[in-house]
Amino acid sequence: MLETTDTTRMPGRTSPPMWLVVALACAGQFLVVLDISVVNVALPSMRTALALDEQGLQWVVNAYSIAFAGFMLLGGRAGDLYGRKRMFLVGLGLFTLASLAGGLAQEGWQLLLARAVQGLGAAVLAPSTLTIVTSAVPEGAARARAIATWTAVGAGGGAAGGFVGGLLVDALSWRWVLLINVPVGAVVLAGAALWLAESRAGDGRRLDLPGAVLVTAGLATLAYGISRTEAEGWMAGAALVPLCAGLALIALFLLVEARTRAPLMPLGLLRVRSVASANVGMFLSGSAMFCMWFFMTLYAQNVLGYTPLEAGLALVPSSLAVILGSKLAPRLMRTAGPRAVAVLGTLIAVAGFGWQSTMTADGAYPTAIMIPGILMMLGAGLAGTPLAAVATSGAAPGEAGLVSGLVNTSRTMGGSLGLAVMATIAATRTAGVRTPEALTAGYALVFGTGAVVLAVGAALMWIWLPRRPAAVR
Repeated sequence: MLETTDTTRMPGRTSPPMWLVVALACAGQFLVVLDISVVNVALPSMRTALALDEQGLQWVVNAYSIAFAGFMLLGGRAGDLYGRKRMFLVGLGLFTLASLAGGLAQEGWQLLLARAVQGLGAAVLAPSTLTIVTSAVPEGAARARAIATWTAVGAGGGAAGGFVGGLLVDALSWRWVLLINVPVGAVVLAGAALWLAESRAGDGRRLDLPGAVLVTAGLATLAYGISRTEAEGWMAGAALVPLCAGLALIALFLLVEARTRAPLMPLGLLRVRSVASANVGMFLSGSAMFCMWFFMTLYAQNVLGYTPLEAGLALVPSSLAVILGSKLAPRLMRTAGPRAVAVLGTLIAVAGFGWQSTMTADGAYPTAIMIPGILMMLGAGLAGTPLAAVATSGAAPGEAGLVSGLVNTSRTMGGSLGLAVMATIAATRTAGVRTPEALTAGYALVFGTGAVVLAVGAALMWIWLPRRPAAVR
């Protein structure tokens, strides 16, 4: 990995307190993660208002998450080259404007386009949030606590999405799950402009725009192909063509990265054990965890008959559990090490997913939603912090934004493709029947599959993650 010098330009006035810098970075992370899940409880209302079909509803989520995952490496590299504060402001500004456009959408395609632009803004913003945190806090116990806070806020954003969305849909309308970002984004923008210090790697390399376009197009095409299998089957041309095209685009992306002088993702990073193993763990965790909120919300509303607000309230214990897990992780890491904590958290999540796979059409709240939800999200919180810490432990200063982007990319890419696959699994199981019993069977199969994926992830983490974080290169 190339060693580069990280430069930071401090303003002439007194530097802001460390907690304020961390708070602003975490606020940005909260917003971008919140918007992955906040629309879930609003999907039935969006379907009615904009005449969206089932595939359209899936793309309300995936248009955001695929753009988010596909352009995040570009966002991380842009932060390294042009300044983390600058990219934070640009990303948050674009995200806020797209939220306004989505909230005012009158047609389905307008909403999907706004969600994709939101995802692009989030991709520029998100890598800077982790890099700002790690740059502001010295390495050691304090940084571990700061990363835990960043992880907790991000996980809490995903967890709080159901409650916030339900409250806004019931009290106002589905449009406010997007419009609420406008005033909040404006406040965070003002605070960031005033108090964040600029920093960059300063190596003068150009952005790899072709690489960013190829990986995003590949992911989107692959996800579209997977979504087509619901109606056409895996061997139909309508599904096979985009599946093969998506894989070809991703292969071309890897070829371009291997040959370009300034790659978006230096493939040498994947030879660093801490980076490769932690990101594979993030990918597998994201593929299951991302689906949890989507299908739990559908189960609560479509099967148990909850209102949007009731569905959001039902997931509040899970929201608290993920925050608790994230805050406990640094303490456990000091005694047991990151690898053991990541595996422990993943196994707790496996227990929750396995429990949830036994759901019934007349399940009682404590055993059908609350307890398994707490286990799933407590495990997610425990696993997320050590994985992020391991992934960033071996990064040179000039690669910090890139590695931070890769962490977020792995989790979100896993979630995007995982949702497409899990939606196909559920649709295949229900075979077009929408009775509570049929829907429950489809959702249960999804959670059973998630348990298997996480169990495989736990085994890989134990074998592959380094016992101790790598030294900074």
